[in-house]
Amino acid sequence: MPQTKRLKYLLLLVLLMSAFLRCGVAVYVQRQLERQPGRSYVIEGDAEGYWKLAQALKQGEPYSIYTPPRRVLRMPGFPLVLAGAMSVVGESHARVRLVLALLGVVTCFVVYLLGKELVNETVGVLAAGLTAVSPVMAGFSVLILSETLFALAMLISLWVLVKLSKIEWEKTDRNRGIFWSLLAGVSLALAYYVRPSWLLIVPLVVAFYIFSAKGHRKAAVQRSLLLMIGFTLMLLPWVIRNYQVTGHFVPTTLWAGPSLYDGLNPRATGDSDMTFFDQEHVLDSMTEYEMNQHYTQRAVAYAKQHPGHALQLMIAKLLRYWKPWPNAAQFQSWWMMLAVSVVFVPVMVFALYGAWVSRDQCLLLLITAGPILYFSLIHMVFVSSLRYRLPAEYSLYILSAVGICQLYVSRLQKKEIHP
Repeated sequence: MPQTKRLKYLLLLVLLMSAFLRCGVAVYVQRQLERQPGRSYVIEGDAEGYWKLAQALKQGEPYSIYTPPRRVLRMPGFPLVLAGAMSVVGESHARVRLVLALLGVVTCFVVYLLGKELVNETVGVLAAGLTAVSPVMAGFSVLILSETLFALAMLISLWVLVKLSKIEWEKTDRNRGIFWSLLAGVSLALAYYVRPSWLLIVPLVVAFYIFSAKGHRKAAVQRSLLLMIGFTLMLLPWVIRNYQVTGHFVPTTLWAGPSLYDGLNPRATGDSDMTFFDQEHVLDSMTEYEMNQHYTQRAVAYAKQHPGHALQLMIAKLLRYWKPWPNAAQFQSWWMMLAVSVVFVPVMVFALYGAWVSRDQCLLLLITAGPILYFSLIHMVFVSSLRYRLPAEYSLYILSAVGICQLYVSRLQKKEIHP
């Protein structure tokens, strides 16, 4: 059987295995929750908020929750997907979890596409296989949380950027360059609609694209402008809507301020503790926009007045981000900590080796290791956890697959020399 055909069959097996594991986890999680009266979510606060926003979208009600109404609390990407799932399968947690499980399977497939585009089909299939059997990826894919959807959107945007980087600068490729530049902006915006922290990647991509285009700076600037146009056009409906409901220019959400203060306050530990928000009731006397500004200013002021504690918190958040096992109390059982660590530690070792053997391939390193380092820096400021690392692990698994393949090739070469 030809190698290409064998790999296609292997990919199909990987995707079937991914679907089987994720659907099984969806059923298991739902049954466990049903045994606990009054509990519908594994991580209650965020999940319940997403669910209520999705219900509001499905029923044509204003996009807001809580009293006083929070109109710009969350980006609408994940609630829109949930609302779409509800429209098809109904407002059943069990059935929606199965839809999210299938999105997890699609995410594994996009890992394959990205790995194939960056390296080759073998690496793509192996990386997809690693993500398919990862316990934490399978588990999170069925939770009512945005991590897996963001991973999917982010991977698509990375794949588009890789396709764009391979288009030549000749005039014959001008139309292809225009199309993929606009598509890159659109795909980056779609990921941003799920997780607003992806916003900073846009100027980084543009800067890299322009400065790496030696001898073709003018064409690179043109394509970068098209990318930003695509991104801006996609973002415009959200900005206009936010201006209508707040009277201010708000390209992200109005939850960044409390999130920042959550990570920078006298009681901060690096973990999330939003009890201050419920205790202070600032929304009783402020608008949502003013509340966001209020907590942003308090967080910045605290960091300036207590630089030593701010530095300690940065280190604590960095350690929490890279910890091999979960930080949250509900995931602290020994078997869960072992299952997560037993996968993440080897993956990191193989990724480091893959980075070493690929040290001269700038694009590969940026696409695979860039996201996890990017979010590592972001969460040295905001609160940190394995949960925020998870979406970036998907592309990192491609680097792990590179390391595994290189070790296999090296072993075969040694056998040929010393049979």
